[in-house]
Amino acid sequence: MQPTDATAADSGVEIDIQQVQKIYETRAGEEVRALECIDQHIAPGEFVSIVGPSGCGKSTLLAILAGLLEQDHGTVRINSQLVTRSHPRMAVVFQRDLLLKWRTVEDNILLPVEVKGWKISEYRPRARDLMKQVGLIDFARKYPDELSGGMRQRVAICRALVQQPGLLLMDEPFGALDALTREQMTIDLQRLWRRINNTVVFVTHSIDEAIFLSDRVLVMSPRPGKIDLDLKIDIPRPRRLAGRTSPQFLSYLESIRNTFERQGVLVEEDVS
Repeated sequence: MQPTDATAADSGVEIDIQQVQKIYETRAGEEVRALECIDQHIAPGEFVSIVGPSGCGKSTLLAILAGLLEQDHGTVRINSQLVTRSHPRMAVVFQRDLLLKWRTVEDNILLPVEVKGWKISEYRPRARDLMKQVGLIDFARKYPDELSGGMRQRVAICRALVQQPGLLLMDEPFGALDALTREQMTIDLQRLWRRINNTVVFVTHSIDEAIFLSDRVLVMSPRPGKIDLDLKIDIPRPRRLAGRTSPQFLSYLESIRNTFERQGVLVEEDVS
């Protein structure tokens, strides 16, 4: 069904996660607990980041929210509806841009509109507006192999947002980018999200990135993954990169690092 004004992404979805657990079985028949007792409520329009050590289940939790993976226990509801498959108001951005090399930038952005059978003519103005917002309008007729890594990832984000998703799931979307491009992408994402105001669940290894972007940061424990810290980020928006040296920002940074130290994930050398 094509989105109407009533389902536009200016009102994000609500997510309820109750007692979610996920267990994998190895080839040897051993059980590996990936997630244990995840309980969370994410409000409509909230930007929530998930950080944690490698292998703690961040991507597993995101896949369950996306309806791409089934949990072994517990429930996930989006707008009170039980998640059993991909929600129609959801879009996903992965670490790899997954652009089709034979389609132009504009045609890549419009791909989900075409796949869902919506009228492309109605979404082309939105696609071009998104390209303008991220500095891609002059590259609309270019192909992916003519773009830098950062530009390709901007295309991937525009492709997700052109659908007007009430929920945007992002799995390490900037992980493959150089540091400078990553900072610009963080600024771009903040600007796009503030205009759309949808619900975002953002998985990242960068503590700074999580604090800068989020309303809340969820810190996961080593496997089996649990929520070890639920940290509300009360920094006025729009946020600027220079603000990362403020006492308030550094206080949030210290809280998350202290959690990782308590978990044994961060261990400083004893110089005494």
